[in-house]
Amino acid sequence: MSAALGRPEQANAPSGGSALRAGGGPISAVMDSPVKERLSVELTKLSKRLHRQVGQAIVDFNMIEEGDKVMVCVSGGKDSYALLDLLISLRERAPIHFEIVAVNLDQKQPGFPEHVLPEYLARQGVPFHIENQDTYSIVKRVIEEGKTMCSLCSRLRRGILYRVAGELGATKIALGHHRDDMVQTLFMNMFFGARMKGMPAKLVSDDGRNIVIRPLAYVAEADLVRWAAHKAFPIIPCTLCGSQENLQRVQTRKMLGEWERLHPGRIDNIFKAMGHVVPSHLMDRNLHPFTTLQTTGVADPAGDRAFDEMDDCGTGASAIIPLSHLTRTGPTAGEAPC
Repeated sequence: MSAALGRPEQANAPSGGSALRAGGGPISAVMDSPVKERLSVELTKLSKRLHRQVGQAIVDFNMIEEGDKVMVCVSGGKDSYALLDLLISLRERAPIHFEIVAVNLDQKQPGFPEHVLPEYLARQGVPFHIENQDTYSIVKRVIEEGKTMCSLCSRLRRGILYRVAGELGATKIALGHHRDDMVQTLFMNMFFGARMKGMPAKLVSDDGRNIVIRPLAYVAEADLVRWAAHKAFPIIPCTLCGSQENLQRVQTRKMLGEWERLHPGRIDNIFKAMGHVVPSHLMDRNLHPFTTLQTTGVADPAGDRAFDEMDDCGTGASAIIPLSHLTRTGPTAGEAPC
């Protein structure tokens, strides 16, 4: 059963809080002036960074075009709230015209607060649609207790959203996955699927009828956490799978979080590497003609360099490693082992 397309009602209530909140009230109410000023500066920088990154991703991947009707999938989590919020803001200054329709799939999870999203979306000034489908009962019936539910839940949800997009006349489907999600997916596919596959910023959907976009592709999750707190989004936790601590994604997230803690900037470097792929230096014979390689007698400035930067045990040194170093059985004093 599908709910009717909601029409936004102009409401006097604000779309979010004006400052970070604690205990239900604005932090600014108990802050000294210098602290308030510093917070204001930090939030201004955060806002500019988020709008710049989302705008850049849209341009880089040509995500939204003139006349598009963008279906923004809103789950009730921080990421999809931020996606909708930023797209609404960017639409006001965009050089092109495009529509936004917010869509929520109510999966009939026990205790789901059905009133929260319609009330919030009505305040945003955009059309919205609530799709009612009891996928919760299906997942609980099919999946054994204790087993992960994400795969089946995701497939059911995806199929429903594709159908709704067609019914609403949407030309793009916007999802709230961010930079960290994309890096986690890359490692999950390597660890558990033995394939070098990530989560693209733009793709054609499984049914071949929809273009799926991820405008938050360049955004770090930590920034979305801060933005959600600042805007005081009415977060709705996922009670179906959100508490499953044995999920592969949860374990991968913990691993990457520890890497980032020990080596700040590592996640960003991994993400950048996903956009700088060198097929000739991987192992996929479908992407590079390894079996038919022939010498050309012409130096290739972009080709293999046996002793280029980062080869010296990952230290970043660009000096040539002496051949004698490669033939010794171990490092001498003062040399780091590879």
